[in-house]
Amino acid sequence: MTAPERPLRADARRNREAVLDAAGELFARRGDAVQMDEIAERAGLGVGTLYRHFADKQALLAAIIGRRFEAMTAVARAADATEDPWTAFETLLYGYLESVAADAAFRFALLGPQEPRWNDIAAEKTDFSAITERIVLRAVDAGRLRADFHAADFVLITRGAMANMSGTGDWRRHVTLVLEGVRRGGR
Repeated sequence: MTAPERPLRADARRNREAVLDAAGELFARRGDAVQMDEIAERAGLGVGTLYRHFADKQALLAAIIGRRFEAMTAVARAADATEDPWTAFETLLYGYLESVAADAAFRFALLGPQEPRWNDIAAEKTDFSAITERIVLRAVDAGRLRADFHAADFVLITRGAMANMSGTGDWRRHVTLVLEGVRRGGR
């Protein structure tokens, strides 16, 4: 049994957020080439402070994903409150993608060369995934999504769209084409 996690002191919370902000900016610009000491310097902290919060780059990337999933859970809850199952699904999908369109660090953390350490952000992922599953099931049960569509397919769609968010990629066109393939019935 592990000890319950204590809340961070105010200064420690500020330091952690400064590291996440600095890492987000640097990962967005330079990807995996960013070094931990550069992140600490950008955050205005010593490298020891950075390592007190994040054991390695993978833990830092997981925290970037976790922070975004916290925001995405709020988007998912709002979509889940929508009565029409198809509108709920579209609201979740577009809300998720519009949020991450401006967050290149999240996209890098999720799509980068190393698989994220999901166990570091299990609670955040679990909350978001449960709501996504419920929205998908409602749309399938209502006959608005194809019968073989699963919540894991939501991940495929979002990752494909995120891969088209850089450069001249047209992620909205990508999503439109995908939705035409997964939607059932008229609209």
